[in-house]
Amino acid sequence: MLRLCLFILAILFGANLIFPPPLTKAQLVSPVVLDRQDGWMAGFTVEDGVWRIPADLDDIDPRFVERLIAIEDERFWTHSGVDVPAIFRAAHSWQKAGKPVSGASTISMQLVRQIEPRPRTLRAKIIESLRAIQYEQHLSKREILELYLTHISYGGNIDGIHAATLSYFGKEPNELNDAEIALLIAIPQAPEARRPDRWPNIAQHGRDNILDKLYEKGLIDQRQMTEAKEIPVAQDKQTIPATAWLSAHAIADNHERVRSTFDLDLQNDVEAVVNQYLEGLPNSVNVALTLVENETMAVRAHIASGGRERQGGWLDMTRRYRSPGSTLKPFVYGVAMEDGILASGSWIEDAPRRFGNYQPENFNHRYYGKVRIHEALRHSLNVPAVIVMDRIGGARFESRLKYSGVNLVRLGGDSEEAGLAIALGGAGVTLNDLAVGYAALANGGLAQGLRWKETDPEQATVPLMSQDIANDLTDILRQAPTPGGRVPAWLAEKAPSIAYKTGTSYGFRDAWAAGYTDQWTIVVWVGRPDGAPREGQTGRIAAAPLLFDVFNALPQIDSRLDFERDQAAPKGLSSVDDYTADGPQILFPPHETELLANQFGPKSRGFTFSARTETGEARFFVDGQPISEENGLSIWRPETPGFYRVEAIDAFGRKSVSEISVLSFSQLDDPRF
Repeated sequence: MLRLCLFILAILFGANLIFPPPLTKAQLVSPVVLDRQDGWMAGFTVEDGVWRIPADLDDIDPRFVERLIAIEDERFWTHSGVDVPAIFRAAHSWQKAGKPVSGASTISMQLVRQIEPRPRTLRAKIIESLRAIQYEQHLSKREILELYLTHISYGGNIDGIHAATLSYFGKEPNELNDAEIALLIAIPQAPEARRPDRWPNIAQHGRDNILDKLYEKGLIDQRQMTEAKEIPVAQDKQTIPATAWLSAHAIADNHERVRSTFDLDLQNDVEAVVNQYLEGLPNSVNVALTLVENETMAVRAHIASGGRERQGGWLDMTRRYRSPGSTLKPFVYGVAMEDGILASGSWIEDAPRRFGNYQPENFNHRYYGKVRIHEALRHSLNVPAVIVMDRIGGARFESRLKYSGVNLVRLGGDSEEAGLAIALGGAGVTLNDLAVGYAALANGGLAQGLRWKETDPEQATVPLMSQDIANDLTDILRQAPTPGGRVPAWLAEKAPSIAYKTGTSYGFRDAWAAGYTDQWTIVVWVGRPDGAPREGQTGRIAAAPLLFDVFNALPQIDSRLDFERDQAAPKGLSSVDDYTADGPQILFPPHETELLANQFGPKSRGFTFSARTETGEARFFVDGQPISEENGLSIWRPETPGFYRVEAIDAFGRKSVSEISVLSFSQLDDPRF
């Protein structure tokens, strides 16, 4: 007998080495994303479309575990994978009745059957028994039970208790009542026949049989059994919850439970604000948003898309490169301050100006002459930003931002003009990268990458600019005009003091608002994912209100209001402009150029003249005749084609001349031209 036992052990040991159990296959489970406190956010099916959410005994009602073992494998905690007494009992009842009456499969053997399905034959039963013993050698009882509760079929594409409770009851497996516990024990005994969403009557009959057995075993009393049987089996199948589905998909790991940095309560609050904002807007319009906790750089809420039912709703718009409009201007001025080119109180000329073939214009087509840098940024003037970018250099600016984790993709090629246009949105940037930049302003000029998982290590900080410069920019952005209908923070009690900047891409394709308080950084994008324009929908109109609504929905710490910073420029930085006062500089029309007119006379569109002067004022004359102003603009309407002499005279009587020629369309076919 001893030799026989040793022989059997030797066979088992050899089989274990030569044919080890496929434990890696047992790990093929649904990726699951949880919030920072282990709250359910979203899960995803495995390759064959099956929901197989990992089971954790700590998250399962202990009454269910106790009753499951009592029904399925009462000696589970003591046997070695095969229940020998149960085998003898099953064989005796089979012999007595002439047919199988009771089974002898243990939970370990049922787990083997789920992972390695085989035809139900005597040979397969023997293999299952040997495999069960192997599993018991490699895994603890707790691990075997958790794997069983992960892989056991509940009908259709539902495996495991967690997926079953979410699908059939819409709840977690630690919130079960007596009727639900009995049903969850009954379904795996005949998974397809007892599916409550298809065969509720059969499912209820199987459940009631389990309740009878539980009563017989003394695990429930008469009242519990009666009350549980009176509860009808719910036929409707629930959708497994998916909060921030796109966001969760981006950070999910294959077959792992991931604890994200998201805060489920904040996520729900932000989604409610976004959903309310989207009400009444066309289906073609979508929203993206990233909420960052400044201290930890953890993403606490994330809207990859305002809704999967909206146009482009399956795209994560926070990871797409879009034109940021004017949202990069704070960094343009910040880099220039860091390089010692200017200070927030430096003067700069806001007037039409040409840079090679590139001539930027202010958004409202108005110019304000000499302004301070803090005024130019606060009112988002375009020309001063391009002047400063010209002093920095586009390549220098790009490399500085890239070093800090903000990557730019040029939209207009690699020319110098394209580099200057970056100041006004001539580069693509992702919303998430923009959040890194604005969080750096909130964190005293130190940039750090975003954290998406609780296990992500804290990244090293990279200096984008000094703390003094970041504070200067913060004070400027905190004084930016608030969106319509919003009370300024300094007038509202306990309102968050928001430093923010808006941006609008060329053609009204993208509307942006990026802002921060001492605690939070938020970047908002509103637009059409297909890039179609939305006429008149600027960042201030379309995105800033949503930014402020989200901030108002967040818990806030006390924010400091620091508007007393000295904004006068230090000596040597009083002016950024390299313009020398030798007289006016005619920007348009340039000297010795040809202008093409499609119409002549007083009804023609005419040409708008502009010049750069020390005072910002100039009068124009054509062939000695003054040009009248229309709405503050000098517009000239030639009577005929020909050669003309344009003169610009500044407030000091100094003069510049530009000689031009005007052609008609008909002259284009004349070989003399």
